[in-house]
Amino acid sequence: MSDVTPQDTIEHTLELAARVNDVSGCVVIADESSSANLRWANNTLTTNGVTRGRRLTVVATVNGAQGVAAGVVSRSAVRSTDLDDLVNAAVAAARDNTPAQDAGPLVEPHQSSMSWDDVPAETSGGVFEDFTRALGEELARADRERRLLFGYAEHDMTSTYMGSSTGLRLRHDQPTGQLEMNAKSGDFARSAWGGAATRDFTDVDVAGLHGDLAQRLDWANRRVDLPPGRYDTVLPPTAVADLMIYLYWSAGARDAHDGRTVFSKAGGGTRVGETLTSSDITLRSDPKAAQLECGPFVVAHTSSAESSVFDNGLGLRPTAWIESGKLASLIQTRYSANLTGLPTTPAIDNLILERAGGGPSLDDMVAASKRSLLVTCLWYIREVDPQTLLLTGLTRDGVYLVEDGEVVGAVNNFRFNESPVDLLRRATDVGETVRCLPREWNDYFTRTAMPAMRVPDFNMSTVSQAS
Repeated sequence: MSDVTPQDTIEHTLELAARVNDVSGCVVIADESSSANLRWANNTLTTNGVTRGRRLTVVATVNGAQGVAAGVVSRSAVRSTDLDDLVNAAVAAARDNTPAQDAGPLVEPHQSSMSWDDVPAETSGGVFEDFTRALGEELARADRERRLLFGYAEHDMTSTYMGSSTGLRLRHDQPTGQLEMNAKSGDFARSAWGGAATRDFTDVDVAGLHGDLAQRLDWANRRVDLPPGRYDTVLPPTAVADLMIYLYWSAGARDAHDGRTVFSKAGGGTRVGETLTSSDITLRSDPKAAQLECGPFVVAHTSSAESSVFDNGLGLRPTAWIESGKLASLIQTRYSANLTGLPTTPAIDNLILERAGGGPSLDDMVAASKRSLLVTCLWYIREVDPQTLLLTGLTRDGVYLVEDGEVVGAVNNFRFNESPVDLLRRATDVGETVRCLPREWNDYFTRTAMPAMRVPDFNMSTVSQAS
């Protein structure tokens, strides 16, 4: 379809669907994507490349005697000659499906901030021009100072076009960039990790990141072995982000209403309105949040408990999930909102945790520690109990012992067992909110701004041999 625009493809697909007798509605989503990446190892750039892709999704709805059913088919590299087959496959799927529980009227046309007529945005290797110069200087510095740098940088651009049989026409361009870097000692005995999220790589401080990693390797020159137990622990923003993302992903209103999650109310219903913590903190999402901008309308390639293809194109607005310590909202489709009696609050692709009035920096929190553990990041996080949202996982790439405000050495890694909901209740200090890159979940979720957090009794349940 290189000679056919996404807009023309959508219009043609909608025309084909309109010719099928029992089709009551249709939504077509065209995703045009491009990605540029760099890799380096042993202080040397190793590979780079640019890829491009296309995906077309057709949602067809048909009216039956028992209700409206939906069929969804997504395919990549679709040619113009494939559109008829794609529509027929979606219609056949709808006819074979039972009526959709979440069925509702398709979204009516509304204004979009981006022009429907514009060509897809693209990225290229040029996005790394300034970054590679700075990276080259740091690779040379690492050589001189006898440490090794490994890492990966990626920049993605996705232009999403959406059209429906109601006349809805929407478009959004989404840039996403991330950088991960590992520093290792020459004998590979010590390791430190750092990362950054960005929209365009113009704001990435490579020298600053390298400096932080070098300091952590120096801290690890002294090793202190500690047993499992509950420790006063300072979690950096990246670790807080991984925990809050899991909390967010677990905040579906329908599952809570059905009694399946930590947000279910005893006796039925949800805990919306309950106080989760006495701290004046807010967990929120906002499509227009500075440096975390994301899609302003629902894009659902499939239906689930937290999303509905019938909601495609529904406008998104700033939403507080936790407000001043109280559970304020859960992830809602229009269907689940009818079940719970709460407002429709769909998922949004960014997440911000902040304390009223701000808080201290991570360095200040460390300096205020009498005896604490400072974690670098968390890894291999898995759910143990959905009713309490108990999670388990590992620390990785550096846990440090702080005594009287100074880091005195690196300690062994641990397996932890904690609930992010309970951590919010027990935290004794919440720092300043900064943009950060989650370590565990950055393949799926990168747009976060989080504070550091002090937990007086973080449960390091067992010693881990992970490095």
